[in-house]
Amino acid sequence: MSASDTTAEPTHGVERIAAFTDEELHDLCEAADAAIIDGGGFGWVTPPGRHALERYFKGVLLVPERELFVARVGGRIVGSAQLVRPPRNNEAQAFAAQLMHSFIAPYARGHGLARLLTRRVEEGARALGYHVLNLDVRETQEAAIALYESMGYIRWGVHPTYARVGGRTIRGVFYYKPLQPGGRIA
Repeated sequence: MSASDTTAEPTHGVERIAAFTDEELHDLCEAADAAIIDGGGFGWVTPPGRHALERYFKGVLLVPERELFVARVGGRIVGSAQLVRPPRNNEAQAFAAQLMHSFIAPYARGHGLARLLTRRVEEGARALGYHVLNLDVRETQEAAIALYESMGYIRWGVHPTYARVGGRTIRGVFYYKPLQPGGRIA
């Protein structure tokens, strides 16, 4: 086979996963630690320790309402996001899903992965028939806010006492994005 017949494996990308190897779990925990230390740790302010992160990510895969999407660079996991479906007993909001716990490790930024990760979660939600995707973020996560606003997310509110970080109260910013043509919720 000549070089022109081979297909190069992409150096980075995003996929939905339902299981991971020990090495992938290690990479995911390492990326989460780095994101938490950098201030974008999806709720954690300080790294909770490897055992807690491993239990957390293993647990995510067990929750039927959650789908885990991972970002890779050079085949290694460097970030993730979750698509969270509403519980079955919430018929009134059954049309809307939530994007949660999205992060890219600081050492893997600059490849467009945050945008691609968000896009893949949107596609996943759309494929499952959801009409709206909701998310929230700390006001200190300015890069995430700029990303979501550039992708068409609509800011609908601010929570004045959303989080406590380093002894400070941080506001939270709430967004939604219609996923169907024309923004319909049918």
